[in-house]
Amino acid sequence: MLIKKSTDLTEADVTPESIYRARRQFMKGSLLLGAGALLPFNTALAKPTQEAGQFGHDAPAWLKAQINAALPNQEPIHSDITPYKIVTSYNNFYEFGYNKDDPQANSSQFMPFPWQVEIAGEVAKPGHYHLDDLLKGMTLQERIYRLRCVEAWSMVIPWIGFPLSALLKRFEPTSRAKYVKFTTVLRPKQMPAQDSAFSSIDWPYVEGLRMDEAMHPLTLMAVGLYGKDLPNQSGAPFRLVVPWKYGFKSIKSIVKIELVEQQPLNTWQKIAPNEYGFYANVNPQVDHPRWSQKEERRLPSGLFHPNIIPTQMFNGYAEVASLYKGMDLHKNF
Repeated sequence: MLIKKSTDLTEADVTPESIYRARRQFMKGSLLLGAGALLPFNTALAKPTQEAGQFGHDAPAWLKAQINAALPNQEPIHSDITPYKIVTSYNNFYEFGYNKDDPQANSSQFMPFPWQVEIAGEVAKPGHYHLDDLLKGMTLQERIYRLRCVEAWSMVIPWIGFPLSALLKRFEPTSRAKYVKFTTVLRPKQMPAQDSAFSSIDWPYVEGLRMDEAMHPLTLMAVGLYGKDLPNQSGAPFRLVVPWKYGFKSIKSIVKIELVEQQPLNTWQKIAPNEYGFYANVNPQVDHPRWSQKEERRLPSGLFHPNIIPTQMFNGYAEVASLYKGMDLHKNF
């Protein structure tokens, strides 16, 4: 398949100077001014957003300072940023419930701080590390990424984070490290669905990446969105973002990162291997067994304005195509 590279526009190329400069000021603590950009398959200009996120009441001072110092987005931008209210109220985070509004409604008792992450497996420096230690020396940056859900809806989200590769290199992977396995926190008393006798999921939630996918510069460890820390329903305080894969690969509230030699079995692959593969690359040519993946519903949308757009191969991030050269992406879905 011939994959066309997205237009290489940056924020500075498509945004009026006044908005662009105001956006840089936001990263020092002012309001978020979203970038305008050309819509994919459309010539309409995106509108800047005036929304900003909110720091959680228990966000530590060191995290606030580091997020406020984050570098502005320099990645290509292709459409309007999804409103903060939608990003934080329309979620799949099944540990808090199966309806889209359950994560926001049922996560208020979740305690994201303090937070520890175990680094394990094929690394020279395994151990348990506090989140502030993991972030020491990391330069945070804003990345405005498209998010495409396997359920055929999508958003555009301004994340705050750093490349996963920077973290993995710090712990010195061995030559036997072929995959990265991630595990979500297990807290049944704070995450109601984990304590449900009716859940079909074997908790805790597990995901994985091939090592070269994990080391790709687009792969992000996020600690914030909209210029503030992550809300509980969005994966606080530490989550993965892999923009060319379906959203379920971007595991939330991570407490363990393990480098392994064998391909890990991810949670949805374990539940329904004929529906959810290990790779989960966004591919409009490979349908879900129960629905088409050729189009997506970009939020916000409504009955009279459904905002249906074509789905792009690799969610528009054609620069990752080389990772899969020679692979059958219908078989390795």
